[in-house]
Amino acid sequence: MAIGYYEFTVSPADDGITLKSFLRRICGLSARSMKVIRYGGGSISRNGIELRAHHILHTGDIIKVRLPKEEQSDITPVEGKLDILFEDDRLLIVNKPAYMPVHPTKIHQLDTLANIVMYYQQSRGESYPFRALNRLDKDTSGIVILAKDRIAYNMVFSTVKKTYVAICEGIITGNGIIDLPIGAAPDSKIERCVREDGVAAITHYEPIQSFGRYTLCKVWLETGRTHQIRCHMSAIGHPLAGDTMYGGSSELIRRQALHCQSITLPHPITKELIELTTPYPEDFSAIFKSTSP
Repeated sequence: MAIGYYEFTVSPADDGITLKSFLRRICGLSARSMKVIRYGGGSISRNGIELRAHHILHTGDIIKVRLPKEEQSDITPVEGKLDILFEDDRLLIVNKPAYMPVHPTKIHQLDTLANIVMYYQQSRGESYPFRALNRLDKDTSGIVILAKDRIAYNMVFSTVKKTYVAICEGIITGNGIIDLPIGAAPDSKIERCVREDGVAAITHYEPIQSFGRYTLCKVWLETGRTHQIRCHMSAIGHPLAGDTMYGGSSELIRRQALHCQSITLPHPITKELIELTTPYPEDFSAIFKSTSP
């Protein structure tokens, strides 16, 4: 069951600042979010006494933020299997299979990760909006992190480090960094391309093993652009296996061979480092087996 409050102690470094400034720095709460908490049934107090955003804090003050109860997202609950990697009062971290969207869309309303999470919540008597800290394409498998409340989301969002594995076409012999801007491809609402007027995007890759005409790579990002790994690897002549949108062949796999394999993040309360790694998905293992000498 999610716990609806947080406690923070004012340190000497924060002595003399306003509550508004303190909460913005410590847990990412905006002035608007503070109003939503206060007028939505929650409260913000110092040493047991409610206070306003402009009040000055002092070393040793105990700030307690009690969150209002949040309703579930307007998503239809659907029974299904969840591969849970970690769960506590603040976070739910799962391993999403390929071919499953994270969020409902017009053509995927009942077969998404969100549908299954809503059902899982109801079965446990919990209620919180579906908040995914990272989004994977429908055909990309791997780790998805869900925050059970808005403060957990704010505190974790910018601290997550994700590592992907990708099966790329061609033989890659050395580590590399791709620093190429990405923007929308002409005449497409989905596809991305490298273009001078795009947004900055930086991708790191490191070959793990080559087999046949393919290379298994570890990939991590400095930026998080739509289709960044897929677009960047294609741009350097090594599209992902199965990624027909970006020039890959579907000879070995029916989807882009991309898996979010591991994550690290500090817990929003304890600050202890959470480190999670998943095995290769079955279709990756099948490729390794079919291409082995």
